[in-house]
Amino acid sequence: MSPLSRRAPALAALAVLLFTGCTAHGTDPAAAPGATAPAAAGGSGSPSPAARAARPLARSAPVGLRIPAIGVDTPVMRLGLAADGTVQVPPVERHDRAGWYEHSPTPGQTGPSVILAHVTVGRYGDGVFRRLDRLHQGDRIAVRLENGTTAGFAVTRVRTVDKARFPTEEVYGNVNRPELRLITCGGPRTGDGYRDNVIVFAALSAGSASGDASSTAGER
Repeated sequence: MSPLSRRAPALAALAVLLFTGCTAHGTDPAAAPGATAPAAAGGSGSPSPAARAARPLARSAPVGLRIPAIGVDTPVMRLGLAADGTVQVPPVERHDRAGWYEHSPTPGQTGPSVILAHVTVGRYGDGVFRRLDRLHQGDRIAVRLENGTTAGFAVTRVRTVDKARFPTEEVYGNVNRPELRLITCGGPRTGDGYRDNVIVFAALSAGSASGDASSTAGER
């Protein structure tokens, strides 16, 4: 059982807190009622044959993320749990970064690896994931790992959901292959925040691990 699975009861209660930090002014997470949805059997979306045949990679923390289709090229920091039990979010700063939730699998391991970033960063304007909702099925994602390799993923689907109906099990539930979740805020602004979350589901591509950490999985 993964560290994420062992924390599932707490995460189920806190999932909708996770990405309320992507607000226009960088406010702290705030509680909201949530509902769960059943996980897709065997993974999320309809994988390509290459994604279906991908073998899991060795554990190695992510250090960089590239998404050519939307111009993302960012370092990745580690995120844990804050003192109040909510999941941390990256700091609101001019040169913001994406963050990997360290209690999820590393990218390429079996299970859902979770990376999040802001859509806006207060007075600094656009965040790393400002165009996340523009991704499409088949778009490529490259995650640079601490061991010097790059794990390549292909987008299987993109969802925009109301934060009050965050699909906890669908995002965090166990899957039988290596998958990736990219999450930010989205939808209309409500006060100094956003009503929705944008969730990108992706699956590891076969033969994706590369020894050249500067390489990417290519444009769509």
